[in-house]
Amino acid sequence: MLLIGQYDSPFVRRVAVTLRLYGLAYEHAPLSTFGDANEIARHNPLRRVPTLVFDDGVVMVDSGAIIEVLDEMVGPDKAFLARHGEERRAMLRWCGFACGAAEKGVSLVYEGAFREGLPMWVERCRAQVIDTLDLLERERAAAKGPWLLGETMCHADILLGTMVRFISEALAGQFVMDGWAALSRHSEACEALPAFAAAYQAYSLTPPGQA
Repeated sequence: MLLIGQYDSPFVRRVAVTLRLYGLAYEHAPLSTFGDANEIARHNPLRRVPTLVFDDGVVMVDSGAIIEVLDEMVGPDKAFLARHGEERRAMLRWCGFACGAAEKGVSLVYEGAFREGLPMWVERCRAQVIDTLDLLERERAAAKGPWLLGETMCHADILLGTMVRFISEALAGQFVMDGWAALSRHSEACEALPAFAAAYQAYSLTPPGQA
């Protein structure tokens, strides 16, 4: 398999960590959606990351869809990150909020990098991120075990970890993560794992035309 995208993306990193935890071998092409858009387009006309090219040539985008396929690939006995029943609903709910916060964080990055930003839109995105972090902070603090659903990680733990790291680095001047202590501790626990350490890239943004 070929994973396309840089590890400073919370979504690319989510897929990479999952691949490593599941023991699935892959090659990594750290292409930028701006500087390497034409190269990405050879595989994916949307020019989005993550893009995962499977060994049979099938190309998939969207980290959530990719994760679903990886769960099927390893099978129910080995897909320890997946959940079923009520736990699955809780996991998907957390994934939805964490994904949304990361997406709004990306919007804020682009607003700051490529234009001055419409104040109303910037403040809306900031409010969405802050309110979602507040919600996730409360629920992470209320978790009984070391992870959201107990003793073992689930997909929401990974996405929560990659989202927090992204927000804290890409938007360091806008969000002080010390204000979300439970999320910060969660991020630290994730970053201590070899799978996270092996799929890390310090955040940087290269605007179009400057690659």
